[in-house]
Amino acid sequence: MKMAKVGRVKGVRAPLLAGFRHFPHVLPPAAQRVLLEHLRRVVAAAPLFTPTMPRSGKPFSVRMTNCGPLGWVSDKDRGYRYQAEHPVTGEAWPAIPQMLLDLWAELAGYRAPPQACLVNYYDPRAKMGLHRDEDEEDFSAPVLSVSLGDTARFRIGGTKRKDPTRSFDLASGDVVVLGGKARLAYHGVDRIKAGTSGVLLDDFAQGGRLNLTLRRVTTP
Repeated sequence: MKMAKVGRVKGVRAPLLAGFRHFPHVLPPAAQRVLLEHLRRVVAAAPLFTPTMPRSGKPFSVRMTNCGPLGWVSDKDRGYRYQAEHPVTGEAWPAIPQMLLDLWAELAGYRAPPQACLVNYYDPRAKMGLHRDEDEEDFSAPVLSVSLGDTARFRIGGTKRKDPTRSFDLASGDVVVLGGKARLAYHGVDRIKAGTSGVLLDDFAQGGRLNLTLRRVTTP
């Protein structure tokens, strides 16, 4: 398995914090198709919904769902949080696919399994501003992210919003781990490079990208 060196992106020294790891092409095309079939069952049980920002109620540019015992949601009245049921259907989230649990066991280096897998769908116009994943109890557990579909221009900085950032591409089948000092690094998605992958064309006419983020929410 090929792993990009920490602190270097495409041969250029980058201000990346220790604990950031980029694993290119972890999932070959056949494995991506298998994972996508699992995700179709997840979305059938827990349909994609559009979250809204706390206080303002502004809708996100991504649609999302979750799998696992807990799911991350956001709305105007109650803000960012984890809960055990889908905010629209009221049903429990479906289970995390085993192949994602296997990826976590192989790459996360953490003693307990993830409790949530946030599934974000980016259409070709969607983006995600710089943010930190900080709604969990135990920051010693990393965040593991899997990309499927069109390439995303990913941006990561330091633990302060104004720290310098570096952008690089995440392609279909890539995995990123934010652990150690990088666990609370600001990161986001600048844009989606439409047409760079045909993986999602059977599910979304415009293609786009699915990002799967595995998280441990509570301390074991």
